[in-house]
Amino acid sequence: MILIQDTIISPDVLEEYFQCDLSVCKGICCVDGESGAPVEKDEVIRLEEVFPLIRNDLSVQSKKIIERQGVVYIDSDGEYVTSIVDGKDCVFTCYDENGCCKCVVEKASREGKTDFYKPISCHLYPVRVAQYKGFRAVNYHRWSVCEAARILGKANDVKVYQFLKKPLIRKFGEEWYEELERLAKNQP
Repeated sequence: MILIQDTIISPDVLEEYFQCDLSVCKGICCVDGESGAPVEKDEVIRLEEVFPLIRNDLSVQSKKIIERQGVVYIDSDGEYVTSIVDGKDCVFTCYDENGCCKCVVEKASREGKTDFYKPISCHLYPVRVAQYKGFRAVNYHRWSVCEAARILGKANDVKVYQFLKKPLIRKFGEEWYEELERLAKNQP
């Protein structure tokens, strides 16, 4: 068990290899799944604020769903998740000329239209954070659609925590991440 502050981290986060390979997976993690991406309460407001800025980049179906049910819905676990189109695509997806699924919220951030990058759960993927009474758990979510990311990560010697440096700092802070790096260096 790895513990930093009030956070228990799965050893897989330090030991497993991972580096997204969009040329192979085409961003399937934004399309496949049981429900939309988890969204924190304060992110609902941010998504509502960014909607007018990204509206023109969304599909007709996405706009209709957002106008009908909002940017999020509550899933079967009682959690806020992004709304989805036809039981698959996140409403915030778009596709590039190569058929690769991208995030329009991230696109707007990269273009300087907003300082909101995207929901933290999306930024952190393949790590999932669960909140429990008195502590948080940081777990690596192993999904078959990410096999190319595991292969690329191993080829480039990139571990999950290294690949996710920016989002982990965004979620937990610099000090937390520095402690994670120290712990990783001391791993057998």
